[in-house]
Amino acid sequence: MTTILITGATGGLGRHLARRLAERGDTVLAHGRDQARLDRLAKELNGADLTTYTADLSSLAEARDLAARVSAAHDRLDVLVNNAGVGFGAPGSGREPGTDGHELRWTVNYLAPVLLTRSLLPALRAAAPSRIVNVGSLGQEGIDFDDVELVRGYDGVTAYRRSKLALAAWTFDLAEELRPDRIAVNCLHPATFMDTAMVTDAGVTPRSTVEEGGDAVMKLIDAPHEVTGRFFDGTHESRAHPDAYDPEVRHRLQKATTQALEQA
Repeated sequence: MTTILITGATGGLGRHLARRLAERGDTVLAHGRDQARLDRLAKELNGADLTTYTADLSSLAEARDLAARVSAAHDRLDVLVNNAGVGFGAPGSGREPGTDGHELRWTVNYLAPVLLTRSLLPALRAAAPSRIVNVGSLGQEGIDFDDVELVRGYDGVTAYRRSKLALAAWTFDLAEELRPDRIAVNCLHPATFMDTAMVTDAGVTPRSTVEEGGDAVMKLIDAPHEVTGRFFDGTHESRAHPDAYDPEVRHRLQKATTQALEQA
């Protein structure tokens, strides 16, 4: 049996994946920030091998605690799906800080996955060959390292796109680091403007379904561990923003990330 942790499993793509994986008999560890919604998911999947975990990933302390609770209960983790995310926000909405003071989208979409993944590496190594799937986006934008978290001239779309560029760049670095451990690390744009609350809350008309996005994520969950360090658009291999492949950008991102996590 495969043990899979899905973050953001109470709605949209994450909920679809949790149901699909549970129905095929996998051990599903479902994360959400609302226990009531997790309870509803567990009730719907009654009889499945499902464990729920509550954590608010806008708090790096809660991300660290989530990893500790998962590790205490499971010494092996076959797959980690970093799916939880925050979208553009409502049109015209202002800058939102997370619990630690970092910009919300930078925290939930990037810093928390980095911290969670790093903390879960012993369990992923124990289950090797294992996989990390980072749910990203084709919507990526270059990072101004003099104002990484958009203190000046904030825009929710820019904040989201910067966080997704960072996620892709980190994916490529982590894949190289973990290749000897037989841990595959990939990033994907699951589908364009899926019919989810994240999309509709931003005032965008959906253009695809969560089932389409689910197919893309499932392909990576089940991919051979040799498939690593890649970016996918749906089920097809693609390319991330050019900056995600730039060694200087990745070096500066590593420094900014280390500094942010050390302060947490």
